[in-house]
Amino acid sequence: MIRFLFFVLLCSPTYGLALTIDMPANASRTTLVDTPLQSFNVATGPWDGQAVPMQIIDGTVTTEVWTIDAAGLTTLQILSPFRQQLDAEGYDVIFECRTEDCGGFDFRFAIDVAAPPDMRVDLGDFRYIAAKGPTDTVALVISKTAAAGFVQITRIGADQAPLANTTTETLQSVLPVTAIPTDDGLPAVLENTGHMALSDLRFESGSSTLGPGPFESLVALSDYLLQNPDRRIALVGHTDSSGSLEGNIALSRQRATSVQTRLIEAYGVPSTQLEADGTGYLAPIASNLTAEGREANRRVEAVLLSIE
Repeated sequence: MIRFLFFVLLCSPTYGLALTIDMPANASRTTLVDTPLQSFNVATGPWDGQAVPMQIIDGTVTTEVWTIDAAGLTTLQILSPFRQQLDAEGYDVIFECRTEDCGGFDFRFAIDVAAPPDMRVDLGDFRYIAAKGPTDTVALVISKTAAAGFVQITRIGADQAPLANTTTETLQSVLPVTAIPTDDGLPAVLENTGHMALSDLRFESGSSTLGPGPFESLVALSDYLLQNPDRRIALVGHTDSSGSLEGNIALSRQRATSVQTRLIEAYGVPSTQLEADGTGYLAPIASNLTAEGREANRRVEAVLLSIE
């Protein structure tokens, strides 16, 4: 298991209080654009049905896009260390949101985002945060695919200081993550670790009904199973610790079954290759004492079963 942590640090006095971000060794920069004396729109609220409220900030604009070569990450796991360090370094959050709370499709296409393939934004799972520091304003857009995380960082108003640097260390994450740097994505993670969280799945609030999708993890999982008819997968639901064990086991089993049904009916996976069950809150991957930990614990995992 590879674990990592983003540290957001103050840079050297040469650059005043501008922000420098240490990225993990398995991150690579795909975009770097420096534009002096530009006006940049920073979102200050969600889509209101007509527009996204913006604050226009003038100054040097530096935008970087990074790809994190690790499967199984959640957008919350990517974001949390940034948010914690922004707070620690005296940055005041202007606005923060996630997917539907932002305004979904309308929000994403109202803000400035680098073009794919450098920056990929899953319209069903992205996060945005803008924060103001002593000398600059920083806006981050975070999303992911089944195989990688994507981070766009834009700084406005500061002198041209290093915005992000890679480290030579594999850094420990705030939340444990099953993540193997690979170009092979889900198949390699399953066959090397035996399991993988399907972290892009979305269920209707308080329900076991799986959202309409599409979900990239299910596309990848169905492709893997159809190409490998001798493989079998157990779908295992997990919850946070809110409520009774009996109720959580029932809910987690129902959600796993909902995923199983989708794979069979929508993707044509043979039922003989799938089974579903739930463990409730008995197998957490993070502390249930924080909102971030509880969200990480609410998941459905694909477990590769022995073929012998």
